[in-house]
Amino acid sequence: MLSTVRHTFVIPGYNQWGCILSKIAISLPQDVLEAIEDARRASGESRSQFLRRAVEAYLRRQKERELDEQYIRGYVAKPETPQEIGGVYSAGLAALAQEPWDDGDGQ
Repeated sequence: MLSTVRHTFVIPGYNQWGCILSKIAISLPQDVLEAIEDARRASGESRSQFLRRAVEAYLRRQKERELDEQYIRGYVAKPETPQEIGGVYSAGLAALAQEPWDDGDGQ
């Protein structure tokens, strides 16, 4: 886990696709830095690439978690009615009844 950023120095720049990049300085415990170095060497990435990918993945998971929680809150606030559940069940049965089924005899 990354430690708290103590000092942030932002130096704007551009990558090869014209995206603005900023450099930051962070403080990490030595054991965390060593783990990052081991993992990034194994992946063949630079430290910047490795940390950028890790942060992007973390932010993506956070966004997905927020959307899941929003979805759950919506269903808790307004759950399906028995009629809605029955309608979905009936529609599913009707759809499955139209599918060709293999009875296992190869015909």
